Amino acid sequence: MISDYEWERMIGQKLYNPYKVGDTSFERVHAAQKKFNESDFWEDRTALDELRKCFREAPRDMVLTPPVYFDHGDRISFGKHFYANTDLTILDENYVTFGDNVFLAPHVGIYTAGHPIDAGIRNLELEYARPVTIGSDVWIGGNVVINPEVTIGSDVVIGSCSVVTKDIPDHVIAAGNPCRVIREITDEDRDYWRALYDDYTHGM
Repeated sequence: MISDYEWERMIGQKLYNPYKVGDTSFERVHAAQKKFNESDFWEDRTALDELRKCFREAPRDMVLTPPVYFDHGDRISFGKHFYANTDLTILDENYVTFGDNVFLAPHVGIYTAGHPIDAGIRNLELEYARPVTIGSDVWIGGNVVINPEVTIGSDVVIGSCSVVTKDIPDHVIAAGNPCRVIREITDEDRDYWRALYDDYTHGM
């Protein structure tokens, strides 16, 4: 049985006890992701389709490359044309929301859970959970860590090995530890890549 008190505190970003929330989402998504991680995913979508049922929203065209790890699944909303390379980890104690056309490189970690700095309170098995939101048309590089209560805008590139601790605005390239804006994405960038695309399609 779900404890309304613990659930409301968790979603409300207050201290709560994760062992007293009482829902069954952990067991359900772990069973489904185990089957998916051990599946012949490249030729049989059955295990992925079963895993998709664990999520809050999961479009048919999403692509996951095992292994994957989710704490609950039912707090994650995937947009259209979502792609994640191997070893995606999402600790979704609170909501994680993706826009459309999000590409994740290998070993991306997205964490909504956090623990008190004070050791005495931390040792009482209390934690907090804060949502993560990622916009549309986002490419996140390998080994990136996204921390609780972060919003990443749309049309954004996050460089490999970045640790994102604060919000990132729209239309930028950002990287580093801690992650910071490097520069805006400009018309010159678009012109350059469209010229390469024209060259690609010219010989078809």
